[in-house]
Amino acid sequence: METRFITYPHHMKKEHLPPTVMALGYFDGVHLGHQQVIRTAVKIASEKGYKSAVMTFHPHPSVVLGRREQHVQLITPLKEKERLIARLGVDYLYVVEFTPSFAELLPQQFVDQYIIDFHVKHVVAGFDFTYGRLGKGTMETLPFHSRGQFAHTTVPKLTRNDEKISSTYIRHLLKNGEVHQLPELLGRFYTIEGTVIGGEKRGRTIGFPTANIDPADDYLLPALGVYAVKIRIGSETFEGVCNVGYKPTFHDRLEGRPNIEVHIFHFSRDIYGEMVTIEWHERLRSEQKFSSVAELVAQIQRDKEKAEAYFRETAENTCILSQNDVS
Repeated sequence: METRFITYPHHMKKEHLPPTVMALGYFDGVHLGHQQVIRTAVKIASEKGYKSAVMTFHPHPSVVLGRREQHVQLITPLKEKERLIARLGVDYLYVVEFTPSFAELLPQQFVDQYIIDFHVKHVVAGFDFTYGRLGKGTMETLPFHSRGQFAHTTVPKLTRNDEKISSTYIRHLLKNGEVHQLPELLGRFYTIEGTVIGGEKRGRTIGFPTANIDPADDYLLPALGVYAVKIRIGSETFEGVCNVGYKPTFHDRLEGRPNIEVHIFHFSRDIYGEMVTIEWHERLRSEQKFSSVAELVAQIQRDKEKAEAYFRETAENTCILSQNDVS
């Protein structure tokens, strides 16, 4: 996949671009609903002999439009979004810089400059996609604005358990620590990539050494608490327990970004400076302050046993499902 970063105003020439089928959207999370939009574009492109493309925007439009804080924590920061979209077989990814000037484009101007001028033959987007100033352009107005230059496909709402699969709903689950629900919305476990850095080294003195993780980007973290996780280090994957929080047993003031610490089971290597990926499976409990270190150690041991039981049960269930598939 070729990624092109587009600034406003752009200088792309239609005659220099291949005809494409383009999926449009912000795609934070690249969840199953987003995947359905993108896969539809890839499928139509294959059927018609065109190239497939995705157009997304950066930074988050709500930051520029002043509806949120200056920096929005993301389910999938841009690099992760790029990797996930590439896996779907897309030929081109256009990342459009979302600026105040770009946000002022009228719907017809957006279509003229960012669809027709990009040699798009077919547009695919979700039913709720909007474009142009104040989001006045919708999938219902797109045929009018197309000037007869391209066709379009509207992908309907995708639901799970009567709930629309959306970035908003995924954010809600993350903020409540309900990471176990995310695989059926994302099609994968939620992950965060980061570097192992030095910490207070208190864990090793109480028998539970931890890897302190500095996230590689401004990911949206799950709610404070303790989780059963898997951690990928190079080509290897290990099980562990992760604490997201401020270590209130040792600190009175809760300031700044929460710490991310992983106690990796049956592991003793030095991995300082290595890039790792945390895969979030199950929330075990909320973060709490203990009256003594001994009480904390006892709870960590219970957390470890609970996480090990979770992974053991998960492995057994996977094995049973695999056997049923064979039979």
